[in-house]
Amino acid sequence: MDERVSDLFGSGNGHCSGSQASNFKPGNGYGVTSKKAGVKHNKKAKARFARNFKPSNNTPYLPPEAEEGNIEYKLKLVSPTQYRFEHLATQMKWRLQEGRGEAVYQIGVEDNGMLVGLSEEDMRSSLKTLHKLAEKVGADITVLRQREVDYDSDVPRKIAEVLIRKVPDDQQFLDLRVAVLGNVDSGKSTLLGVLTQGELDNGRGRARLNLFRHLHEIQSGRTSSISFEILGFNSKGEVVNYSESRTAEEICESASKMITFIDLAGHHKYLKTTIFGLTSYCPDFAMLVVSANTGIAGTTREHLGLAMALKVPIFIVISKVDLCTRATVERTVRQLERVLKQPGCNKVPMVVSSTDDAVTAAQQFAQSPSITPIFTLSSVSGESLDLLKVFFNIIPPLSNSKEQEELMQQLTEFQVDEIYTVPEVGTVVGGTLYSGICREGDHLVVGPTDSGQFHKLTVGSIQRNRSGCRVLRAGQAATLALGNFDRSLLRKGMVMVSPEMDPTICWMFEAEIVLLFHAKTFHKGFQVTVHIGNVRQTATVEAVYGKEELRTGEKAVVLFKFIKHPEYLKVGAKVLFRQGVTKGIGHVTKLQPIAQYLPSQSEDEEA
Repeated sequence: MDERVSDLFGSGNGHCSGSQASNFKPGNGYGVTSKKAGVKHNKKAKARFARNFKPSNNTPYLPPEAEEGNIEYKLKLVSPTQYRFEHLATQMKWRLQEGRGEAVYQIGVEDNGMLVGLSEEDMRSSLKTLHKLAEKVGADITVLRQREVDYDSDVPRKIAEVLIRKVPDDQQFLDLRVAVLGNVDSGKSTLLGVLTQGELDNGRGRARLNLFRHLHEIQSGRTSSISFEILGFNSKGEVVNYSESRTAEEICESASKMITFIDLAGHHKYLKTTIFGLTSYCPDFAMLVVSANTGIAGTTREHLGLAMALKVPIFIVISKVDLCTRATVERTVRQLERVLKQPGCNKVPMVVSSTDDAVTAAQQFAQSPSITPIFTLSSVSGESLDLLKVFFNIIPPLSNSKEQEELMQQLTEFQVDEIYTVPEVGTVVGGTLYSGICREGDHLVVGPTDSGQFHKLTVGSIQRNRSGCRVLRAGQAATLALGNFDRSLLRKGMVMVSPEMDPTICWMFEAEIVLLFHAKTFHKGFQVTVHIGNVRQTATVEAVYGKEELRTGEKAVVLFKFIKHPEYLKVGAKVLFRQGVTKGIGHVTKLQPIAQYLPSQSEDEEA
């Protein structure tokens, strides 16, 4: 990762330096200078410009069709034979399986990506055939958009983009996790309240009241803990939220795609909670909320840097546009574009202003991590809120079905992020299944304890999004009931694994790190709080290999030692550490295991 991400962590008010500002030219977004400047150029320059200029709209080609993935090109589907119909149905099943229940069909496009287009009648007939195919495989279709193409023909020709969605055969809805980041008072919780409750805010924070978990949060209006909210979409692409459904169970029953929002804290004093939410809950995407009237302020840069350091794809929502003039909103957009184009970010900002933009943004965002969509909306007036819903409806999962299958083949590993005691149920743990499959009644071991041991336990019932679930698959978040298992033996950062896994636990580990920001020098004996997945613990720097000390921006391999208890780690895991203003990132390169799996002496009585 680029060392210059450190620019985002340093102090500053969001404005970039003079050299970067001088490179920014307001224009039409394609790098074309104004007419007045163009007059001064001589003929040579004009000829060179004409030779190099490529029109950005109505490109006659899409990328060639890929064998794998959930995107299918079809030139036309006019009255196919029975044999061809069966073949097309099998093909649709394959594309739906690849997209974990979602597929996108481009009609009027050849396999090499050429936009040929269809006449009105052929398009109608092709969509009718597609509808029959979807009915056969038990799916629903939604036409996302249609547009005319410039092809050598007198008759206007169109291409269509169609979303096909069905609940997978195992009745597991597609679930995407979105971490919500941004400075304090930028409108994160209010936006989630509006999206999930289906009612606009009154301008004084009514929409966010249902999201708060503690009395002091309601009194101060500031989120201090991690809360989860869900937004569903049915197979036709319609929003399913609490406006029509009373409970989370009803939403889960009628939705074929779920967006789980992880509402994180914006205030600087709750930074450790925000980092824990980003590292342990494994979000698919991050939504950075920026207030239109304050712009890039407070922890905005820091949150952007954290998401980039952890390689979480990010998109931006500018809220509170109802409070400002158009000029203020545009100034905030330009400020964000400057920061995103900085060398440490290297992002391509894409302002979304229409439904067509939202569809394009969702598809390009999933394909290229450098694309950063920017939405401008209001939670009070509801302006452009529909564009964000369209984006969430279309955005595909990052991992394909093959990667999911490979993870499910591995042994069970569940990361413990939350621990509760529920009356008449007993001890309940919440977290994410990292690999394998977990079923009711499975026998697992949980640990490591302070002495490095693991205890046996049995999984009781499983719940996903507050509704019952028999089987949990890799990558899914859930809560597991453990019956009368002693809660005092559990802590955040533990793992529940298959007894045959033989987990590696260690006090000391080596990591290759980049020091992003430090006031003085980083050396042996320095203590930092280390975040590795769901592990959060203070560690001491035991050695810095090859150097006496580290300064901002320097790389090194460092030996860390936990000070409280040993932890279960893996080689290659991302490391994020902090202490005051000191921040750094890296990955685990080597473990120094204390011992292999140690069953506890008293586990037979506890089982």
